[in-house]
Amino acid sequence: MTFDALIIGGGAAGLSCALVLGSAQHKPFAEGKHIGIIMHQKTSHLQTALFNNVLGLQAGTLGADILEDGKNQLTDLYPHISQIENEKVNAIDKDHGDFIVTTNQNSYRSKIVVVAVGYTNLMTIKGLKNYTEPHPRAAIEKDRIWLKNTDHLIEKNLYVAGTLAGWRSQFAMACGSGAHVATDILTLWNNGKHTKIHDKI
Repeated sequence: MTFDALIIGGGAAGLSCALVLGSAQHKPFAEGKHIGIIMHQKTSHLQTALFNNVLGLQAGTLGADILEDGKNQLTDLYPHISQIENEKVNAIDKDHGDFIVTTNQNSYRSKIVVVAVGYTNLMTIKGLKNYTEPHPRAAIEKDRIWLKNTDHLIEKNLYVAGTLAGWRSQFAMACGSGAHVATDILTLWNNGKHTKIHDKI
């Protein structure tokens, strides 16, 4: 099977991207799309986060709980999205217009890839080195990185979201970045017609 979109990273940006993509499941342009997310979460900064200043979250909310609740939300609402657990991405290669994402256990083919892992210099996915630069919005001594992009797009059909896209390490920014990428992908699937997905009462 070839994924239409494969997200790498199950933190704030990756989960937000997956939720927005999943919410378009009944739109004609998104029906039957194969979407997956490789659930990197061990190194997410949410593991140690405490939230008191985020609109809509009760003060004292733990980032670790958001990670678990986000996975459950994705499973409950959008079970058509494949959640790939316990695999670490080692490389991204191009092949005849698609991307081959190789993990420590498997290889996956996808038309679109979204890289949404953390922005530490421990990110060692082969195939991304040429895009890696010092992070423009982080203290130099923290040695953070970003993947050089224009409006989240690294190159055709290869996106980056969250802190790795060059945004500051704020939960709301990472979530918004993931949602931004998802709406760009939905717009692409919708033949360039600007697309967003809202639920209404």
